[in-house]
Amino acid sequence: MMENKKSLKPLTIGEPFPEVTVHTTLGQKRIPADYKGRWLILFSHPGDFTPVCTTEFIAFEQWKESFHKMNTDLIGLSIDQVFSHMKWIEWIKEKTGVQITFPIIADPLGELAKTLGMIHPYKGTRTVRGVFIIDDQGIIRQMLYYPQEVGRNIAEIWRSVHALQTASLYDVATPENWPNNSLIGSHVILPPADTIDKAKKRYEEQKQGQIQCLDWWFCYKKLFS
Repeated sequence: MMENKKSLKPLTIGEPFPEVTVHTTLGQKRIPADYKGRWLILFSHPGDFTPVCTTEFIAFEQWKESFHKMNTDLIGLSIDQVFSHMKWIEWIKEKTGVQITFPIIADPLGELAKTLGMIHPYKGTRTVRGVFIIDDQGIIRQMLYYPQEVGRNIAEIWRSVHALQTASLYDVATPENWPNNSLIGSHVILPPADTIDKAKKRYEEQKQGQIQCLDWWFCYKKLFS
């Protein structure tokens, strides 16, 4: 059962994640309050004992320590009771040898899924497979949705967290496929100059070798050696 229900307005990037209290396979959790100071990835599934979702749960567990090294926790969600989640976890362990150790939210009435906009038209009452990346202040930083036919790429979700944390820490942006961009490699992009004085300063910084620029509005630098 979910408590502290909010309105069903669509959630957007940059707003606080709604305060909710949920029942999980590891007990009651308050989101995002219990995770303050840490990043959180909440990912939803249409139901237990589904093949694509099973492969994703296994992959999330295998990546769990890599996420933890980035101060990031995992929590799953599907519209099933906690007893079903527990049986699914047992099945995964028995058949694959992987023990799922992150909590799974029980949402049998779909209340949280509705609050988070995970019940989409033409999909009936089952949750779509969504991903919410929530930062250490409880702010939604990224949202991803996947069709039932396509499994998630957990490495890409890890890359997104890495890029978001880097952008936040250094006040920069990251290019396509960072840190392996085909144009500027692992460099990060500086905020575009929004005054003439700032544009002139960028040119001076380029002359001094502090940054590189393709133009005054497209400047970048290397963060790490």
